Amino acid sequence: MPLRGQADPALAGEKGAKPSPSDTLDLTGIGAVDAAAAVGVATRPGDYAFVEPGSERGPRVVAAAPEPLLDRRAYRVAKRLFDIAFSAAVVAVGLVPGALLCLAIRLESPGCPIYVQQRVGRITRRGEVRTFPMLKFRSMYEDADERLEELRAQNEADGPLFKIHDDPRVTGIGKFIRRHSIDEFPQFLNVLAGQLSVVGPRPALPREVRQYDDRAMRRLSVKPGLTCYWQTRGRSDTTFDDMVGLDLQYIEERGSITDLKCILDTVSVVFTGKGAC
Repeated sequence: MPLRGQADPALAGEKGAKPSPSDTLDLTGIGAVDAAAAVGVATRPGDYAFVEPGSERGPRVVAAAPEPLLDRRAYRVAKRLFDIAFSAAVVAVGLVPGALLCLAIRLESPGCPIYVQQRVGRITRRGEVRTFPMLKFRSMYEDADERLEELRAQNEADGPLFKIHDDPRVTGIGKFIRRHSIDEFPQFLNVLAGQLSVVGPRPALPREVRQYDDRAMRRLSVKPGLTCYWQTRGRSDTTFDDMVGLDLQYIEERGSITDLKCILDTVSVVFTGKGAC
């Protein structure tokens, strides 16, 4: 069943550099068994309970994908080691260009050139939910939040997503860095911190997760990443259901060879800008 909660309109678009308090609190998670015991709700293995602090409704139990039976410890260790080495190399090479881009962003429009937004990480086997501050180069004007409501009727995405082509809130530099996914490069710092992987389903907004059904919740059963099948097979040209389907396909097929192919495909998409919104 979908997660019903107070929708935070500001989370559908790009905000200022300071994250909203609701981003860090709305999806604070507790173990499914403990949450169920507190309100007398029965759960089955693989179910997870979410509690919004201050809510009198109690936890909402939703299904997420259980861990595969196959032991993936060696794969996870190798994946983490690759994440550290690869992201460290990218950060080292991109440090000076990144600083110059921050200067250009700041000169074009006021506001911090680094944009911070709370995103939902992986749901643990104990049902714990954690959000983390995801970094991006700012690609929108500082008043993007205030202008969101006037654009909501033009939303071209389905499901819980919000996307419009030729968004007037996007800056001149923002159009270029979005098209080639350059705005995502600061997230290699998130990879170094262990909050993201190089390859994995893109991290969702808290307001989006509240609207997920059981099928969509399964995409949160692995650590989110910078790129995945969705980024290389359509991006904004696909529907929300297509995105979920591609993420679930990756979860089933994931492995070292799959990850390497996905990275190589992503390099091609970054250069061509195909499917960018």
